Amino acid sequence: MWARLSAGIVAGFFLAAALLGLVSWLLPGTWEATIMVGLLAFFPLWIGIVCAALRFSSGRRAWLCLGIAAVAGLSLLRLLQTSGWVG
Repeated sequence: MWARLSAGIVAGFFLAAALLGLVSWLLPGTWEATIMVGLLAFFPLWIGIVCAALRFSSGRRAWLCLGIAAVAGLSLLRLLQTSGWVG
């Protein structure tokens, strides 16, 4: 249980940040206009990911799935930034 919980806390933090970053940058307008909504939505999303992490069958699977999702989300953010699609 502790491995699943730590995966949800650590990898889930980065996954929630990546998801909200994508939403903030892909909405019309500047990302500054969506930052307050993103900050308000961050904590419930993070807690939801932590709760979802506890549903995995093992800590290793939770770390693998959440880690890959977090790296993919952050990589997509970086790709969008370097390609010039977002500010």
